[in-house]
Amino acid sequence: MQQDHVKKLIRRKAEEIGFLHVGFSKADFLASEEPRLINWLKAEKHGKMGYMENHFDMRLDPRILVPGAKTVISLAYNYFPKETQRSDTFHISKYAYGKDYHDVVRSKLKQLVSELQQEIGEIEGRVFVDSAPILEKAWAEKSGVGWVGKNGNLIQPKTGSFFFLAEIICDLELEPDGPIRDYCGSCTKCIDACPTDAIEAPYVVNGSKCISYATIELKEANLPELFRGNMHNWIYGCDICQDVCPWNRFSKPHSESEFEPKAPILSFSKQEWLELDELAFQTIFKGSAVKRTKFSGLKRNILFVQSEDKESN
Repeated sequence: MQQDHVKKLIRRKAEEIGFLHVGFSKADFLASEEPRLINWLKAEKHGKMGYMENHFDMRLDPRILVPGAKTVISLAYNYFPKETQRSDTFHISKYAYGKDYHDVVRSKLKQLVSELQQEIGEIEGRVFVDSAPILEKAWAEKSGVGWVGKNGNLIQPKTGSFFFLAEIICDLELEPDGPIRDYCGSCTKCIDACPTDAIEAPYVVNGSKCISYATIELKEANLPELFRGNMHNWIYGCDICQDVCPWNRFSKPHSESEFEPKAPILSFSKQEWLELDELAFQTIFKGSAVKRTKFSGLKRNILFVQSEDKESN
């Protein structure tokens, strides 16, 4: 089967399964990303995410991760919800409303590969959903799925940025798509809106100053004082830089039943969040990405943000 027919087949099958976008890149060394990653790590902008220092060569060259790889297929899967939490409560990122995306999207990827193999024969490779040392946004940008915006998120001009990224790194030799242009222009809404100044310059995000980092990655008993008074009620993740991005006016609600939130997540008041016990946490967030922070971590975040409320009154 000719390359263009294979690409069309992959796009069609991916769309039928529910993926928003698909792009193709040659599995090669990410030369332009090497100095950026080195400088970012040297400046310790990864904070205590020590795993970012591991497997450096693998992050830049998918052929080390998947021997024999010829193509990186980048895919996007929508998670923008139909409804969001009430405004007068503690907030969790929209991506965590439903079932853990790792499980949901990985299952979709495996289904896609299985269906492709029925059409074109055996495919050697691996599927990934935020689960290996892969520079996902760099590959998605390289393949034309979108561009990396000033807030560090991948943005697509037709659908915004509320989507998960995933990859199939395989031995299919397919023509690369190439990147699209950057449409951020002179806009600085994300930079202006970030309460902790984590976006230190356009396209430069200091992960150690990000609310998502503080509420998910940090495991200490207490959050750094940098975040005191700047949490804006976020207790798991943060969507501020996406919520203010003009391109997200094009975001449309997903149709994935697995991402539908359990009722308490949308309706909980601050008092109900404060009264959350471990049994309720295990019930509400069973199979959710929120379990990554564990009950103790979420409780720490809730009490930290609640202390801000008390100090401001």
